[in-house]
Amino acid sequence: MNESQNPLGTQPIGRLLVRLAIPTVIAQLINVLYNIVDRIYIGNIPETGAMALTGLGITFPILMIISAFAAFVGMGAAPLASMRMGEGRDKDAEKILGASCVLLLLFAAVLTVTIFVFKRPLLYLFGASDNIIGYADDYLTIYLIGTVFVMLALGLNSFISAQGFATTAMLSVLIGAVCNIILDPVFIFVFGMGVRGAALATILSQGISAAWVVLFLLSRRSRLRIRRENLRLPRVLVGSILSLGVSPFAMQSTESLVNIVLNRGLQTYGGDLYVGTLAIMTSLLQFITLPSQGVAQGAQPIISYNFGAGNVDRAKETFRRLLISVFTYTTVCCLLMVFLPGVFARVFTSDESLLSLTAEMMPIYFAGIWAFGLQLSCQITFLSLGQAKISLFLALLRKVFLLIPLALILPHFFGVVGIYWAEPIADIVSAFISFSIFMASRNRIFLHGSAG
Repeated sequence: MNESQNPLGTQPIGRLLVRLAIPTVIAQLINVLYNIVDRIYIGNIPETGAMALTGLGITFPILMIISAFAAFVGMGAAPLASMRMGEGRDKDAEKILGASCVLLLLFAAVLTVTIFVFKRPLLYLFGASDNIIGYADDYLTIYLIGTVFVMLALGLNSFISAQGFATTAMLSVLIGAVCNIILDPVFIFVFGMGVRGAALATILSQGISAAWVVLFLLSRRSRLRIRRENLRLPRVLVGSILSLGVSPFAMQSTESLVNIVLNRGLQTYGGDLYVGTLAIMTSLLQFITLPSQGVAQGAQPIISYNFGAGNVDRAKETFRRLLISVFTYTTVCCLLMVFLPGVFARVFTSDESLLSLTAEMMPIYFAGIWAFGLQLSCQITFLSLGQAKISLFLALLRKVFLLIPLALILPHFFGVVGIYWAEPIADIVSAFISFSIFMASRNRIFLHGSAG
Protein backbone atom coordinates (compact mmCIF):
# COMPACT_ATOMS: atom_id res chain seq x y z
CA MET A 1 0.00 0.00 0.00
CA ASN A 2 1.61 3.27 -1.11
CA GLU A 3 0.92 6.74 0.15
CA SER A 4 -1.63 7.60 -2.54
CA GLN A 5 -3.75 4.61 -1.50
CA ASN A 6 -3.82 5.29 2.24
CA PRO A 7 -5.80 8.17 3.78
CA LEU A 8 -3.22 8.38 6.60
CA GLY A 9 -0.90 9.99 4.07
CA THR A 10 -3.38 12.07 2.05
CA GLN A 11 -6.43 13.33 3.99
CA PRO A 12 -6.34 16.76 5.71
CA ILE A 13 -4.83 16.25 9.15
CA GLY A 14 -7.57 17.95 11.14
CA ARG A 15 -10.34 15.92 9.52
CA LEU A 16 -8.27 12.73 9.72
CA LEU A 17 -7.45 13.21 13.41
CA VAL A 18 -11.11 13.82 14.22
CA ARG A 19 -12.13 10.75 12.22
CA LEU A 20 -9.63 8.54 14.03
CA ALA A 21 -9.73 10.16 17.46
CA ILE A 22 -13.48 10.44 18.04
CA PRO A 23 -14.19 6.69 17.78
CA THR A 24 -11.08 5.98 19.85
CA VAL A 25 -12.11 8.49 22.52
CA ILE A 26 -15.61 7.00 22.56
CA ALA A 27 -14.01 3.57 22.91
CA GLN A 28 -11.92 4.79 25.83
CA LEU A 29 -14.94 6.38 27.52
CA ILE A 30 -16.77 3.10 27.06
CA ASN A 31 -13.70 1.36 28.45
CA VAL A 32 -13.91 3.62 31.50
CA LEU A 33 -17.48 2.45 32.03
CA TYR A 34 -16.26 -1.11 31.50
CA ASN A 35 -13.72 -0.66 34.27
CA ILE A 36 -15.80 1.24 36.81
CA VAL A 37 -19.35 -0.06 36.34
CA ASP A 38 -18.46 -2.91 38.71
CA ARG A 39 -17.46 -0.34 41.34
CA ILE A 40 -20.65 1.67 40.94
CA TYR A 41 -22.88 -1.39 41.38
CA ILE A 42 -20.79 -2.90 44.18
CA GLY A 43 -20.46 0.41 46.04
CA ASN A 44 -24.26 0.58 46.22
CA ILE A 45 -24.82 -2.92 47.64
CA PRO A 46 -26.84 -2.42 50.85
CA GLU A 47 -24.83 -2.59 54.11
CA THR A 48 -21.63 -4.12 52.69
CA GLY A 49 -21.13 -1.82 49.71
CA ALA A 50 -18.39 0.41 51.16
CA MET A 51 -16.20 -2.52 52.28
CA ALA A 52 -16.84 -4.46 49.06
CA LEU A 53 -15.84 -1.38 47.03
CA THR A 54 -12.65 -1.00 49.03
CA GLY A 55 -11.82 -4.69 48.52
CA LEU A 56 -12.37 -4.36 44.79
CA GLY A 57 -10.04 -1.35 44.75
CA ILE A 58 -7.27 -3.52 46.18
CA THR A 59 -7.42 -5.75 43.07
CA PHE A 60 -6.85 -2.76 40.77
CA PRO A 61 -3.02 -3.04 40.69
CA ILE A 62 -3.25 -6.66 39.54
CA LEU A 63 -5.80 -5.82 36.85
CA MET A 64 -3.50 -3.04 35.66
CA ILE A 65 -0.57 -5.44 35.47
CA ILE A 66 -2.60 -7.69 33.15
CA SER A 67 -3.58 -4.71 30.99
CA ALA A 68 0.05 -3.55 30.99
CA PHE A 69 1.23 -6.79 29.41
CA ALA A 70 -1.44 -6.41 26.72
CA ALA A 71 -0.11 -2.88 26.05
CA PHE A 72 3.46 -4.25 26.11
CA VAL A 73 2.63 -6.20 22.96
CA GLY A 74 -0.16 -4.23 21.32
CA MET A 75 1.17 -0.69 21.79
CA GLY A 76 4.70 -1.84 20.99
CA ALA A 77 3.72 -3.63 17.79
CA ALA A 78 1.05 -1.29 16.39
CA PRO A 79 3.38 1.68 15.68
CA LEU A 80 5.81 -0.69 13.96
CA ALA A 81 2.99 -2.07 11.83
CA SER A 82 1.89 1.47 10.90
CA MET A 83 5.44 2.38 9.90
CA ARG A 84 5.77 -0.75 7.74
CA MET A 85 2.48 0.09 6.03
CA GLY A 86 3.77 3.63 5.41
CA GLU A 87 6.89 2.12 3.84
CA GLY A 88 4.72 -0.13 1.63
CA ARG A 89 5.76 -3.34 3.47
CA ASP A 90 2.39 -4.84 4.32
CA LYS A 91 3.70 -8.41 4.51
CA ASP A 92 6.19 -7.39 7.17
CA ALA A 93 3.35 -5.68 9.05
CA GLU A 94 1.41 -8.97 9.02
CA LYS A 95 4.42 -10.78 10.46
CA ILE A 96 4.36 -8.30 13.34
CA LEU A 97 0.67 -9.10 13.86
CA GLY A 98 1.32 -12.85 13.89
CA ALA A 99 4.15 -12.60 16.39
CA SER A 100 1.98 -10.39 18.60
CA CYS A 101 -0.76 -13.04 18.72
CA VAL A 102 1.69 -15.63 20.01
CA LEU A 103 3.20 -13.25 22.57
CA LEU A 104 -0.22 -12.31 23.94
CA LEU A 105 -1.19 -15.96 24.42
CA LEU A 106 2.11 -16.74 26.15
CA PHE A 107 1.80 -13.78 28.50
CA ALA A 108 -1.81 -14.72 29.29
CA ALA A 109 -0.84 -18.26 30.32
CA VAL A 110 2.06 -17.15 32.51
CA LEU A 111 0.09 -14.36 34.21
CA THR A 112 -2.92 -16.56 34.94
CA VAL A 113 -0.89 -19.26 36.65
CA THR A 114 1.50 -16.93 38.51
CA ILE A 115 -1.14 -14.58 39.91
CA PHE A 116 -3.48 -17.42 40.86
CA VAL A 117 -0.75 -19.14 42.89
CA PHE A 118 0.27 -15.98 44.76
CA LYS A 119 -2.99 -14.00 44.73
CA ARG A 120 -3.74 -13.89 48.47
CA PRO A 121 -0.23 -12.86 49.59
CA LEU A 122 -0.26 -10.27 46.78
CA LEU A 123 -3.54 -8.79 47.96
CA TYR A 124 -2.21 -8.41 51.50
CA LEU A 125 0.97 -6.89 50.09
CA PHE A 126 -1.08 -4.40 48.09
CA GLY A 127 -2.86 -3.07 51.17
CA ALA A 128 -5.73 -5.46 51.96
CA SER A 129 -6.88 -5.82 55.55
CA ASP A 130 -8.69 -8.79 57.10
CA ASN A 131 -11.94 -6.84 56.71
CA ILE A 132 -11.73 -6.64 52.92
CA ILE A 133 -9.52 -9.55 51.82
CA GLY A 134 -12.50 -11.83 51.19
CA TYR A 135 -14.09 -9.43 48.70
CA ALA A 136 -10.81 -8.92 46.87
CA ASP A 137 -10.06 -12.66 46.70
CA ASP A 138 -13.54 -13.53 45.40
CA TYR A 139 -13.35 -10.99 42.59
CA LEU A 140 -9.79 -11.80 41.51
CA THR A 141 -10.25 -15.59 41.49
CA ILE A 142 -12.97 -15.39 38.85
CA TYR A 143 -11.37 -12.53 36.91
CA LEU A 144 -8.19 -14.55 36.34
CA ILE A 145 -10.12 -17.15 34.35
CA GLY A 146 -10.66 -14.51 31.66
CA THR A 147 -7.08 -13.25 31.46
CA VAL A 148 -6.65 -14.59 27.93
CA PHE A 149 -9.73 -12.66 26.81
CA VAL A 150 -8.38 -9.43 28.28
CA MET A 151 -5.02 -9.90 26.58
CA LEU A 152 -6.45 -10.61 23.14
CA ALA A 153 -9.15 -7.93 23.28
CA LEU A 154 -6.80 -5.15 24.40
CA GLY A 155 -3.60 -6.25 22.66
CA LEU A 156 -4.99 -7.00 19.20
CA ASN A 157 -7.41 -4.08 19.06
CA SER A 158 -4.39 -1.83 18.58
CA PHE A 159 -3.87 -3.40 15.15
CA ILE A 160 -7.37 -2.42 14.10
CA SER A 161 -6.73 1.20 15.12
CA ALA A 162 -3.29 1.15 13.47
CA GLN A 163 -4.92 0.48 10.09
CA GLY A 164 -7.22 3.49 10.44
CA PHE A 165 -10.33 1.45 11.34
CA ALA A 166 -11.08 3.51 14.43
CA THR A 167 -14.83 2.88 14.33
CA THR A 168 -14.33 -0.88 14.20
CA ALA A 169 -11.91 -0.67 17.12
CA MET A 170 -14.50 1.35 19.03
CA LEU A 171 -17.18 -1.28 18.37
CA SER A 172 -14.99 -4.00 19.86
CA VAL A 173 -14.96 -2.10 23.15
CA LEU A 174 -18.59 -1.05 22.89
CA ILE A 175 -19.85 -4.61 22.50
CA GLY A 176 -18.04 -5.79 25.63
CA ALA A 177 -19.03 -2.73 27.67
CA VAL A 178 -22.73 -3.04 26.83
CA CYS A 179 -22.67 -6.72 27.75
CA ASN A 180 -20.93 -5.89 31.04
CA ILE A 181 -23.42 -3.16 31.96
CA ILE A 182 -26.31 -5.53 31.27
CA LEU A 183 -24.84 -8.58 33.00
CA ASP A 184 -23.50 -6.80 36.10
CA PRO A 185 -26.82 -6.11 37.87
CA VAL A 186 -28.13 -9.54 36.86
CA PHE A 187 -25.25 -11.44 38.47
CA ILE A 188 -24.71 -9.04 41.39
CA PHE A 189 -28.30 -8.44 42.52
CA VAL A 190 -30.65 -10.90 40.78
CA PHE A 191 -28.45 -13.95 41.39
CA GLY A 192 -27.03 -12.49 44.62
CA MET A 193 -23.40 -13.20 43.63
CA GLY A 194 -21.96 -9.86 44.83
CA VAL A 195 -18.36 -9.22 43.78
CA ARG A 196 -18.12 -12.67 42.19
CA GLY A 197 -21.01 -11.75 39.92
CA ALA A 198 -19.22 -8.56 38.89
CA ALA A 199 -16.11 -10.54 37.96
CA LEU A 200 -18.11 -13.11 36.02
CA ALA A 201 -19.91 -10.39 34.05
CA THR A 202 -16.56 -8.78 33.23
CA ILE A 203 -14.83 -11.89 31.88
CA LEU A 204 -17.84 -12.95 29.80
CA SER A 205 -17.95 -9.48 28.27
CA GLN A 206 -14.20 -9.48 27.59
CA GLY A 207 -14.59 -12.86 25.89
CA ILE A 208 -17.14 -11.38 23.51
CA SER A 209 -14.82 -8.43 22.74
CA ALA A 210 -11.89 -10.76 22.10
CA ALA A 211 -13.97 -12.85 19.68
CA TRP A 212 -14.97 -9.71 17.77
CA VAL A 213 -11.35 -8.53 17.42
CA VAL A 214 -9.93 -11.89 16.34
CA LEU A 215 -12.71 -12.51 13.81
CA PHE A 216 -12.15 -9.08 12.26
CA LEU A 217 -8.40 -9.66 11.92
CA LEU A 218 -9.11 -13.00 10.25
CA SER A 219 -11.57 -11.47 7.77
CA ARG A 220 -11.05 -9.91 4.36
CA ARG A 221 -12.18 -6.55 5.70
CA SER A 222 -8.85 -6.16 7.53
CA ARG A 223 -5.86 -4.84 5.60
CA LEU A 224 -3.64 -6.81 7.96
CA ARG A 225 -4.76 -10.38 8.59
CA ILE A 226 -3.79 -13.09 11.06
CA ARG A 227 -2.19 -15.87 9.00
CA ARG A 228 -1.07 -19.25 10.26
CA GLU A 229 2.39 -18.96 8.68
CA ASN A 230 3.05 -15.77 10.65
CA LEU A 231 2.28 -17.27 14.08
CA ARG A 232 5.94 -17.45 14.97
CA LEU A 233 8.37 -15.59 17.23
CA PRO A 234 11.40 -14.41 15.22
CA ARG A 235 13.94 -13.14 17.70
CA VAL A 236 14.64 -9.84 15.94
CA LEU A 237 10.95 -9.08 15.52
CA VAL A 238 10.12 -9.89 19.13
CA GLY A 239 12.97 -7.67 20.26
CA SER A 240 11.65 -4.75 18.19
CA ILE A 241 8.11 -5.17 19.52
CA LEU A 242 9.12 -5.42 23.15
CA SER A 243 11.71 -2.63 23.01
CA LEU A 244 9.09 -0.20 21.73
CA GLY A 245 6.42 -1.71 23.98
CA VAL A 246 8.46 -1.08 27.13
CA SER A 247 7.19 2.50 27.28
CA PRO A 248 3.40 1.82 27.32
CA PHE A 249 4.09 -1.22 29.51
CA ALA A 250 5.92 1.00 31.97
CA MET A 251 3.10 3.55 31.94
CA GLN A 252 0.48 0.96 32.87
CA SER A 253 2.51 -1.32 35.11
CA THR A 254 3.80 1.64 37.10
CA GLU A 255 0.18 2.68 37.53
CA SER A 256 -0.18 -0.60 39.35
CA LEU A 257 2.93 0.11 41.43
CA VAL A 258 1.60 3.57 42.25
CA ASN A 259 -1.67 2.10 43.50
CA ILE A 260 0.20 -0.38 45.66
CA VAL A 261 2.27 2.38 47.28
CA LEU A 262 -0.75 4.67 47.73
CA ASN A 263 -2.97 1.90 49.12
CA ARG A 264 -0.35 0.82 51.65
CA GLY A 265 0.35 4.41 52.66
CA LEU A 266 -3.32 5.23 53.07
CA GLN A 267 -3.88 2.04 55.07
CA THR A 268 -0.91 2.84 57.32
CA TYR A 269 -1.64 6.52 57.93
CA GLY A 270 -5.43 6.48 57.58
CA GLY A 271 -7.16 3.09 57.40
CA ASP A 272 -9.79 1.35 55.28
CA LEU A 273 -11.85 4.50 54.71
CA TYR A 274 -8.89 6.30 53.11
CA VAL A 275 -8.22 3.27 50.89
CA GLY A 276 -11.84 3.55 49.81
CA THR A 277 -11.32 7.15 48.66
CA LEU A 278 -8.55 5.98 46.34
CA ALA A 279 -10.84 3.36 44.79
CA ILE A 280 -13.22 6.17 43.85
CA MET A 281 -10.59 8.66 42.72
CA THR A 282 -8.70 6.20 40.52
CA SER A 283 -11.98 5.46 38.77
CA LEU A 284 -12.52 9.17 38.15
CA LEU A 285 -8.90 9.52 37.08
CA GLN A 286 -9.63 7.03 34.30
CA PHE A 287 -12.34 9.36 33.00
CA ILE A 288 -9.54 11.86 32.38
CA THR A 289 -6.58 9.74 31.32
CA LEU A 290 -8.26 7.15 29.10
CA PRO A 291 -10.07 9.58 26.78
CA SER A 292 -6.82 11.58 26.59
CA GLN A 293 -5.04 8.40 25.59
CA GLY A 294 -7.82 7.81 23.05
CA VAL A 295 -6.96 11.06 21.27
CA ALA A 296 -3.27 10.09 21.44
CA GLN A 297 -4.01 6.68 19.97
CA GLY A 298 -5.94 8.37 17.17
CA ALA A 299 -2.89 10.50 16.40
CA GLN A 300 -0.38 7.63 16.67
CA PRO A 301 -0.99 5.92 13.29
CA ILE A 302 -0.97 9.32 11.53
CA ILE A 303 2.39 10.27 13.05
CA SER A 304 3.93 6.82 12.56
CA TYR A 305 2.68 6.36 8.99
CA ASN A 306 3.81 9.78 7.79
CA PHE A 307 7.13 9.49 9.56
CA GLY A 308 7.67 6.16 7.80
CA ALA A 309 6.64 7.74 4.48
CA GLY A 310 8.94 10.75 4.99
CA ASN A 311 6.15 13.31 5.42
CA VAL A 312 7.71 15.20 8.32
CA ASP A 313 5.45 18.25 8.11
CA ARG A 314 2.30 16.11 8.45
CA ALA A 315 3.78 14.35 11.47
CA LYS A 316 4.64 17.69 13.12
CA GLU A 317 1.20 19.16 12.47
CA THR A 318 -0.43 16.08 13.96
CA PHE A 319 1.57 16.55 17.16
CA ARG A 320 0.51 20.21 17.39
CA ARG A 321 -3.17 19.36 17.10
CA LEU A 322 -2.78 16.48 19.56
CA LEU A 323 -1.19 18.77 22.14
CA ILE A 324 -3.89 21.44 21.90
CA SER A 325 -6.82 19.03 22.12
CA VAL A 326 -5.53 16.88 24.98
CA PHE A 327 -4.29 19.81 27.06
CA THR A 328 -7.66 21.55 26.72
CA TYR A 329 -9.50 18.41 27.84
CA THR A 330 -7.35 17.76 30.90
CA THR A 331 -7.63 21.39 31.98
CA VAL A 332 -11.45 21.33 31.83
CA CYS A 333 -11.53 18.04 33.75
CA CYS A 334 -9.24 19.51 36.41
CA LEU A 335 -11.65 22.37 37.03
CA LEU A 336 -14.62 20.01 37.33
CA MET A 337 -12.91 17.71 39.81
CA VAL A 338 -11.61 20.58 41.96
CA PHE A 339 -14.86 22.53 42.18
CA LEU A 340 -17.48 19.73 42.08
CA PRO A 341 -15.92 16.83 44.04
CA GLY A 342 -19.06 15.79 45.90
CA VAL A 343 -21.11 15.46 42.72
CA PHE A 344 -18.71 12.91 41.24
CA ALA A 345 -18.02 11.03 44.47
CA ARG A 346 -21.73 10.46 45.09
CA VAL A 347 -21.95 8.32 41.93
CA PHE A 348 -19.88 5.63 43.66
CA THR A 349 -21.15 5.57 47.22
CA SER A 350 -24.01 6.57 49.47
CA ASP A 351 -21.92 6.02 52.60
CA GLU A 352 -21.70 9.50 54.16
CA SER A 353 -18.33 8.97 55.83
CA LEU A 354 -16.68 7.78 52.63
CA LEU A 355 -18.44 10.45 50.59
CA SER A 356 -17.35 13.27 52.89
CA LEU A 357 -13.71 12.20 53.03
CA THR A 358 -13.51 11.68 49.26
CA ALA A 359 -14.98 15.12 48.55
CA GLU A 360 -12.43 16.66 50.92
CA MET A 361 -9.40 15.02 49.30
CA MET A 362 -10.38 15.16 45.62
CA PRO A 363 -9.44 18.85 45.03
CA ILE A 364 -5.93 18.07 46.27
CA TYR A 365 -5.54 14.83 44.30
CA PHE A 366 -6.67 16.36 40.98
CA ALA A 367 -5.06 19.81 41.34
CA GLY A 368 -2.32 19.07 38.80
CA ILE A 369 -4.14 16.82 36.32
CA TRP A 370 -4.34 19.71 33.82
CA ALA A 371 -0.62 19.14 33.13
CA PHE A 372 -1.13 15.48 32.16
CA GLY A 373 -2.06 16.55 28.61
CA LEU A 374 1.40 18.01 28.03
CA GLN A 375 3.23 14.95 29.30
CA LEU A 376 1.06 12.48 27.37
CA SER A 377 1.34 14.34 24.04
CA CYS A 378 5.13 14.37 24.18
CA GLN A 379 5.43 10.78 25.36
CA ILE A 380 3.08 9.31 22.73
CA THR A 381 4.77 11.28 19.94
CA PHE A 382 8.18 9.92 20.87
CA LEU A 383 6.62 6.45 20.88
CA SER A 384 5.02 7.03 17.45
CA LEU A 385 8.40 8.07 16.04
CA GLY A 386 10.04 4.86 17.28
CA GLN A 387 12.05 6.66 19.96
CA ALA A 388 11.77 3.90 22.54
CA LYS A 389 14.37 5.14 25.04
CA ILE A 390 13.03 8.68 25.38
CA SER A 391 9.45 7.45 25.48
CA LEU A 392 10.36 4.99 28.23
CA PHE A 393 12.06 7.69 30.29
CA LEU A 394 9.01 9.95 30.06
CA ALA A 395 6.73 7.05 30.94
CA LEU A 396 8.76 6.35 34.09
CA LEU A 397 9.34 9.99 35.00
CA ARG A 398 5.93 10.90 36.44
CA LYS A 399 5.20 7.75 38.40
CA VAL A 400 8.47 6.03 39.29
CA PHE A 401 10.89 8.95 39.63
CA LEU A 402 8.43 11.47 41.11
CA LEU A 403 5.07 10.18 42.35
CA ILE A 404 6.20 7.09 44.25
CA PRO A 405 9.08 8.80 46.13
CA LEU A 406 6.81 11.75 46.97
CA ALA A 407 4.08 9.41 48.24
CA LEU A 408 6.61 7.74 50.51
CA ILE A 409 8.27 10.93 51.77
CA LEU A 410 5.49 13.52 52.16
CA PRO A 411 3.33 11.67 54.74
CA HIS A 412 6.28 11.72 57.16
CA PHE A 413 5.94 15.51 57.22
CA PHE A 414 2.26 16.15 56.46
CA GLY A 415 0.52 12.93 57.51
CA VAL A 416 -1.99 11.13 55.31
CA VAL A 417 -2.80 14.28 53.30
CA GLY A 418 0.77 14.26 52.00
CA ILE A 419 -0.06 11.13 49.99
CA TYR A 420 -2.77 13.02 48.12
CA TRP A 421 -0.45 15.98 47.46
CA ALA A 422 2.11 13.70 45.79
CA GLU A 423 -0.13 13.34 42.71
CA PRO A 424 -0.40 17.00 41.60
CA ILE A 425 3.26 17.73 42.32
CA ALA A 426 4.32 14.79 40.14
CA ASP A 427 1.90 15.79 37.37
CA ILE A 428 3.19 19.35 37.08
CA VAL A 429 6.92 18.62 37.37
CA SER A 430 6.83 15.71 34.87
CA ALA A 431 4.87 17.79 32.34
CA PHE A 432 7.41 20.61 32.49
CA ILE A 433 10.36 18.22 32.00
CA SER A 434 8.65 16.25 29.21
CA PHE A 435 7.73 19.35 27.22
CA SER A 436 11.23 20.79 27.63
CA ILE A 437 12.86 17.60 26.34
CA PHE A 438 10.52 17.44 23.37
CA MET A 439 11.06 21.05 22.34
CA ALA A 440 14.83 20.64 22.62
CA SER A 441 15.02 17.45 20.53
CA ARG A 442 12.06 17.61 18.12
CA ASN A 443 13.91 18.90 15.04
CA ARG A 444 16.74 16.40 15.34
CA ILE A 445 14.36 13.46 15.71
CA PHE A 446 11.92 14.47 12.98
CA LEU A 447 14.69 15.18 10.48
CA HIS A 448 17.32 12.59 11.40
CA GLY A 449 15.51 9.98 13.51
CA SER A 450 15.06 6.50 12.12
CA ALA A 451 11.69 4.89 11.54
CA GLY A 452 13.18 1.67 12.76
